[in-house]
Amino acid sequence: MTSGTSKIRAGMGGWTFEPWEGSFYPEKLAKKRQLEHASRQVPTIEVNGTYYSGFKEPTFLKWASESPDGFVFALKGNRFVTNRRVLAEAGESVERFVGQGITALGDKLGPILWQFAPTKKFDTEDFGAFLALLPESRDGLKLRHAVEVRNASFAVPEFVALARRHGVAIVYAEHAKYPAIADLSGDFVYARLQTGSDDNENCYNEHDLDRWAERAKLWAEGGAPDDLAYADPGAPAERKPRDVFVYFITEGKTRAPFGAMALMQRVGG
Repeated sequence: MTSGTSKIRAGMGGWTFEPWEGSFYPEKLAKKRQLEHASRQVPTIEVNGTYYSGFKEPTFLKWASESPDGFVFALKGNRFVTNRRVLAEAGESVERFVGQGITALGDKLGPILWQFAPTKKFDTEDFGAFLALLPESRDGLKLRHAVEVRNASFAVPEFVALARRHGVAIVYAEHAKYPAIADLSGDFVYARLQTGSDDNENCYNEHDLDRWAERAKLWAEGGAPDDLAYADPGAPAERKPRDVFVYFITEGKTRAPFGAMALMQRVGG
């Protein structure tokens, strides 16, 4: 769906998952054609492999060539960047990640997701130093950054103010254990829906899918849902159209692609 100048995109994590063979993927579809198929069913995919290892430019070129125009890859930042005691010392690892060839994706390069361990607590000075390390562009391409924090110490106004200062999006994570922070801090919205179920045909039930579709539309228009948790409810973000990325992740993975497709149908995508 396009709302003014903004777009809503829903997808899932990765495209290689054996239970999808014969359900999401047609019977006997060659593995080498799975990205080709997946990228024509949903408009975006979050790549988890970049969290665990580095890749080279030819790989990103291959992904770009196998996906259609308008498709967007969100890349999870490497764990060597975020899994450290002092984040301010991550500069070399950040440079290694952004310099590995990700810009070969061109306009198919979506947000970079920096995910932190549940044990990582909020430290204003150190986290601010980390955000300052994130480059705004590379090879002429604007880079968009999102942070998923998993410790309740981040649910404070100081964190929201810091993210806004650096133009970095705070991930809204719907999770059974981790804090949910819906404050808007960047020029796009990044949501990770992680409480689905394989018992639901579309990962989430119909009522919840309807609610998420309405939230996504509101985000795209520049608004903020009033039924989500905010770390600084007294300081709403500027109202402006924002691109919206919604990923069905973790629980209900077998049905995640169907959840993404069902959400796209609801938002008119």
